[in-house]
Amino acid sequence: MAKFIKVEQKLPKHGRVTREQLAETAERFDHRGRGAISNPTGRYEPESRGDFDDGWDTVEDAPPPLRTELTGETARTIITFNRSPDIHFDRSINPYRGCEHGCVYCFARPTHAYHGLSPGLDFESKLFFKANGPELLRRELSRPGYVPRVIALGINTDAYQPVEKRLRLTRCLLEILTEFRHPVSLLTKSALIQRDIDLISELAQLGLTRVGISLTTLEPKLARKMEPRAASPRRRLETIEKLSAAGIPVTVMTAPMIPALNDNELETLLESAASAGATGAGYVLLRLPHELKDLFHEWLAEHYPDRAARVVNLLRDMRGGKDYDARWFERGHGQGPYARLIAQRFASARRRLGLDAARPALRTDLFRVRESPDGQLRFDL
Repeated sequence: MAKFIKVEQKLPKHGRVTREQLAETAERFDHRGRGAISNPTGRYEPESRGDFDDGWDTVEDAPPPLRTELTGETARTIITFNRSPDIHFDRSINPYRGCEHGCVYCFARPTHAYHGLSPGLDFESKLFFKANGPELLRRELSRPGYVPRVIALGINTDAYQPVEKRLRLTRCLLEILTEFRHPVSLLTKSALIQRDIDLISELAQLGLTRVGISLTTLEPKLARKMEPRAASPRRRLETIEKLSAAGIPVTVMTAPMIPALNDNELETLLESAASAGATGAGYVLLRLPHELKDLFHEWLAEHYPDRAARVVNLLRDMRGGKDYDARWFERGHGQGPYARLIAQRFASARRRLGLDAARPALRTDLFRVRESPDGQLRFDL
């Protein structure tokens, strides 16, 4: 059923599109419980694999169940540094590559192409974890001259995705950060973070942490299609409530905002989060870098054919006629009348709900390098 073909552009790169053009993009592999519709070859590969009718009447057969594969890897470093001027942290830790949550809109999907894998179904089913991450973190924090700044934990892919329940890698990293009194911020859409309230609340009492909870929609059907293995909207609001009750500062991230799909919920999302105890809020306009644009287009055509063209055209209107604008300070919010309207609505609702209060910076003065009784730096786990 498969052959090798050259990758073709699925839609015109610029300008407006039609419903008929979008309908032709859907591959319809449709695996139950998965976000992506297809598994296109990554952009660095010279050839692509696709389905065609070989005459045996099997091309329309339902695909076999797609199981999650987990691979441990030995990383060389655990803290990743960046110099992006439009984000508020300069370092992060991602315990996992790939994410089983399967969010179709995930901006991290194209990173799987670096390893010869697909940003589509591979991204959510072929996962990697940094088995030596805790050991590396202890060593990197103990290096002479290390200067502590806030570490963003689980930014590229969710540190609390389902496999964390078994591996407990994120918890182990949090234990070390707590031991070193190191500031850390967390962002997740998983209720599993409730498991670690004991550690996170200890950090919060010292002014060393805050948590962001991603809340994209309150509609269960949309959430299940768009984020198939993430926590339900109800569970995310429950998580905000429990974290807040434990004295942990919580910011709600209404991200991504997708015009004509979930942007109508913006005010309701913020109101629900504020009622649950959130004290801050942020949003990001949908980003579609590299292969993600085609994955999102075919997902739209499959699940929302009635509005797919409108969604794409509105996004392009906010990106100067393109699917994506990677410029700093533009990539997160877009430009044009519709982008300004979303920004104004967000600012108004955030102000009305008291979600715009200034937040104190996380402390760095409590950082300490632990030593063993004999005066040697501790590198043990």
